[in-house]
Amino acid sequence: MAAKIKKGDTVVVLTGRDAGRSGEVIQVLPKDDKALVRGINLVKRHQKQTQNQEGGIISKEAAIHLSNIAVADPKDGKATRVGFRILEDGRKVRFAKRSGDLIDG
Repeated sequence: MAAKIKKGDTVVVLTGRDAGRSGEVIQVLPKDDKALVRGINLVKRHQKQTQNQEGGIISKEAAIHLSNIAVADPKDGKATRVGFRILEDGRKVRFAKRSGDLIDG
């Protein structure tokens, strides 16, 4: 099945602590049905000092389930569902069902 959410997409969080906020997808984990979103679902991590890295408490993004995020519409930035179209030149592209705009060029 084709991926509806890809790395680099701008997404809106639908549920949870960060509901309504948006961010860019850093990484998608298809086996776990999760994604990492920049600035969303931040957790504190107690990092032990190593030779290469400083110790202390750091904030990092935790994975969020794909069902809790939706792609942001290119027109107005609101959450939208994703559909697929085949263009005249044979390319399969994603489009926003809310406005009909293409998501990947």
